[in-house]
Amino acid sequence: MSPVSAFVLPGLRSPFAKIDRELSRCDGLALSAPVVQQMVAGDGGPGRENAGRIDLFLWGAVIPTLTVSNWGREVWFDAGLDASVPAQGIVQACATSIAAATHGAGQVAAGRADLVLCGGVEAMSHTQIGLSPGLSRTIRRAGTAGSPPRMVRTLAGIRPRDLRISAPAIKERTTGRTMGQHAEEMASEWDIGREAQDRFALASHEGATRDGGAFFRPLLVTPGTFRVDRDTLPRDGTSLEKLAGLRPAFSRSGGTLTAGNSTPLTDGAAACWVASEAGLAALPDSLPRARLLDWRQAGIDPDREGLLIAPAIAVAELLHRHGLTLEDIGLWEFHEAFAAQVLCTIAALEDPEWLAARSPVKDGLGAFPRDRVNPNGGSVALGHPFGATGARILSQTVLELADHPAGTRAIVSVCAAGGLGHVALLEAV
Repeated sequence: MSPVSAFVLPGLRSPFAKIDRELSRCDGLALSAPVVQQMVAGDGGPGRENAGRIDLFLWGAVIPTLTVSNWGREVWFDAGLDASVPAQGIVQACATSIAAATHGAGQVAAGRADLVLCGGVEAMSHTQIGLSPGLSRTIRRAGTAGSPPRMVRTLAGIRPRDLRISAPAIKERTTGRTMGQHAEEMASEWDIGREAQDRFALASHEGATRDGGAFFRPLLVTPGTFRVDRDTLPRDGTSLEKLAGLRPAFSRSGGTLTAGNSTPLTDGAAACWVASEAGLAALPDSLPRARLLDWRQAGIDPDREGLLIAPAIAVAELLHRHGLTLEDIGLWEFHEAFAAQVLCTIAALEDPEWLAARSPVKDGLGAFPRDRVNPNGGSVALGHPFGATGARILSQTVLELADHPAGTRAIVSVCAAGGLGHVALLEAV
């Protein structure tokens, strides 16, 4: 297939920090606005005076908030940028900001846009609690009752069953099970043991802390913008012994997933650029870029397959579409919801029978090149602000590809709630 005429360029991001820690004072708007301001007005953007050259702004968050419906527009306003630029909110669970990027690429490929700013945020420290529908309805009516006596009579109608609150939970609405529980099931099905998961987690931390985390310094917004100037989650001094000492997090007996080999709940925001050939002219020549060749989404039934295994199907379909094998990909960037989930995905991609039953690949894809996975760490070490992770991984991929020969291909793979997988194929230029 001929490549899509779209390029991805790395963007800035906030530091990532564990929930209720260093970034807990910032809501989603406060995390996003400085990132977007510096993307446009800083060294890696077209400049504030040329903000109008941006054709579209796409921004997303996963956890609902009562104060923001269109994240793109509200973040753009808070960044104080040219109001003539249209903005749109995007949501696809953990794949939110890779969905923003591929949506932007679709606009570019269709000739509808030349320069799109994409990304997302999650301020998990600011998760809002919801009232039950009955209590919400009664309080709303009381607020418009018109007089104190009528307000009191309305409130008197509250029933005990209405006195419930609803907090967003990291679990599937359709199955009632958490992602961790689903990942435990996947690990058991694919025989992914505790030691293999801990070794993968250790490699994630080692990649993220190499040279003091120097790889990520070009990605972070100007020091002093937030209370911290670097990611706070990667652990330079962790070891297999320390990881092995942690208790299972999602199963009381026999579990293999722990806080050490699972991604933590995280606050953070991240962005990237998507551009046409013409759009590249608005950005600095020094900014690395990679061609976005193609992308693919897949879905599975969480009751019948592993909740987070859909990326394996999407990868197989994408490779088949381009006549490629696993060996043809020089860089693999997986979202690490759990070490077990990545290892299950790799095992599925190496299983010819599994692929033949679920994808157009009938003769297998060969052996998986494990030494090409997440060389600079992933979500287990860096954290996972749901809406920000896709843009973080895309930026990380483009920066890494810049050190590879032209033509080197990379696959970005993100699993998402609801049994979804969103993957993209990029090429160094």
